[in-house]
Amino acid sequence: MKKINVKGPIISNDDKWIYDMLEMDSTAPKDVIDALPDDGSDIEVDINSGGGLVTAGSEIYTALMNYSGKVTVNIMGMAASAASVIAMAGNPTRISPVGQIMIHNSAAGVYGDYHDQDKLSDMLKQLNEAMANAYQLKTKLPMDDLLAKMDSETYLNADQAKELGFVDEVMFTDDKIQLVADGGSGLLPQTAIDKIAELVKPAPDLSDTDIDRISNAVVQKLNIQPTKQAENKFVDPFAF
Repeated sequence: MKKINVKGPIISNDDKWIYDMLEMDSTAPKDVIDALPDDGSDIEVDINSGGGLVTAGSEIYTALMNYSGKVTVNIMGMAASAASVIAMAGNPTRISPVGQIMIHNSAAGVYGDYHDQDKLSDMLKQLNEAMANAYQLKTKLPMDDLLAKMDSETYLNADQAKELGFVDEVMFTDDKIQLVADGGSGLLPQTAIDKIAELVKPAPDLSDTDIDRISNAVVQKLNIQPTKQAENKFVDPFAF
């Protein structure tokens, strides 16, 4: 499965060469659009961005929404502002347990008299509503609620983002994990239970012979052996 990175500020295509020259992470619409496979195969989009240009973020969001293949979005760290709009294109959208989403109002500055300032204010309000459309399509939350969250600049951790519908799942979690006090009691691992449930489906009027035959088939299929505790895995810590 092809991975596409959305890292650093979301910028225009015209400015991309400057960031590349300075060896700075950045993402322009062309980076994503050119990376989309021609065959419509599934892709994963990894996001860690504080946002940037609304227009560039909107173009990337639209390109991903229009893509014919499955788009899985992984929020690896931060998906803020324009990057949070891009994250809404995932089906599913997933977030790291330490990831965050931030939504807020659009911002810009203009030199001019009060007429110019009024026009800018109206334009920014329209941009806010445009961004909120992407949030609403994903979360199904009322528009007024979304605009209020944007107005107060809202940060969401992984659990909050899932609860509100901004993401579909939190990465590295398993809904079937059970809390047990097990000192080698011989409990089957959940994966074995799932395999048995798949192999043995309810059937009416099974004879003892049928049950024995199915049981033997399950044992042979699973090749069940004593379970051993998983080894600890270590990764390099991130210093901050």
